Amino acid sequence: MQNTDIFKDRIDAGIQLAKRLRHFKKEDVVVLAIPRGGLPLGVIVAKELNAPLDVVLSKKIGHPYNREYAIGAVNLENRILTNAIGVTKSYIEEETTAIRKKLKERHQQYHKNRPEYSLSGKTAIIIDDGMATGNTILATVPLLLQQKAKQIIVAVPVASLSAIRTLEKVPEVKKIVCIKTPRDFKSVGQFYTNFPQVTDQEAIQYLEEMNKKE
Repeated sequence: MQNTDIFKDRIDAGIQLAKRLRHFKKEDVVVLAIPRGGLPLGVIVAKELNAPLDVVLSKKIGHPYNREYAIGAVNLENRILTNAIGVTKSYIEEETTAIRKKLKERHQQYHKNRPEYSLSGKTAIIIDDGMATGNTILATVPLLLQQKAKQIIVAVPVASLSAIRTLEKVPEVKKIVCIKTPRDFKSVGQFYTNFPQVTDQEAIQYLEEMNKKE
């Protein structure tokens, strides 16, 4: 793979993604980043669209023998299972409970100094640094519908073809904006030269940075 097929970092990816989303400037938009990796991109997109930035809290359920392999995803109110054949119900319930505990802690951290934005009648643009399975976003869609979002847009720099096909089957997702859909997809980090983990503290700083501009 040539260097032109790789993003320098999340900032580079965010700038490229923001260019693809400029036409949403005319709409009433809320940018929803999936923490923590989606936040650096979310800040750039929100600034470009002059839109508020918030987070959606979802996390994949990893397979008991390979935590990187997603068998589903959980958020504070919903759960979706996609590849859970052979996985015990007790494992799934234990993981769901543990994940929701972490998500509640993050919710308190991220919204400590600011309320959540209303999505009623607005265009919700979900941002992440990449999609391997699409399960995390898939679990998020019902929550946004409950909040009466006008339409849901998914925007990522890179995704597997299977993830794109998964979300294309969801009628509530009105559009998918993706810069790269490589056939040799193994992991999101594969397509970044620099791909450090985003810490909780950094994630909070990104949100506070946007909060100051409001």
